[in-house]
Amino acid sequence: MANTEAVQATVRTGKFNKNAARRVRAAGMIPAVVYGAGQEPVAITLDPKVITKILHSDSGHNTIFDLNVADGAATKAMIIDWQYEPIKGKLLHIDLKRIAMDKAMKVSVPVFLTGTARGVKAEGGVLDQVLREVQVECLPGDIPTSLDVDISDLGINGAIHIKDLPHSGSLKFLEDENAVVAHVTSIKEDVAETAGEGSAAGEPEVTKGKGKPEAQAAAPKK
Repeated sequence: MANTEAVQATVRTGKFNKNAARRVRAAGMIPAVVYGAGQEPVAITLDPKVITKILHSDSGHNTIFDLNVADGAATKAMIIDWQYEPIKGKLLHIDLKRIAMDKAMKVSVPVFLTGTARGVKAEGGVLDQVLREVQVECLPGDIPTSLDVDISDLGINGAIHIKDLPHSGSLKFLEDENAVVAHVTSIKEDVAETAGEGSAAGEPEVTKGKGKPEAQAAAPKK
């Protein structure tokens, strides 16, 4: 988790429909809503450049920042949801949540593998990362930017489990700690599994409807 400079917001008034949202975006801002902490939701506008900078930071959407809303007290907040325009990739809408720094919360934290597995480098195996993020619970100030694990000593048939990820006592995993995060398998095993799947599938299914229709083929000559 990383703090950035305060994010400035302006309260939206009037109607909250698609036309109003388009006017906000046409003015170079994005519509947003902030809720949580036992308070009423508030419709606001934000600078898309500031939000994009947060989303692209090391801590991404797990970043906790000071939200300054005009005519209101500053509060800690986090980006909970965001929407992009599918073609141009511009931000369309943001959902923010007020954060109480003394209360534990649930977040997803990315998992990064560092080093080159011995099973890949020296034994000809294949690395498979099964989980790229894990669910954790902790105080907002203890949210890690990522969970980095060194896989240099990982050999053939070796595995990294959730319980093997580096973490402090303040971090609680919410998933099965025996779940596999990454493992190294041999190429022979992968080939055997692929061959087995092909055999189980049997003969290829003939797709109907291609070529000359049966009705047309059976039609009597005039």
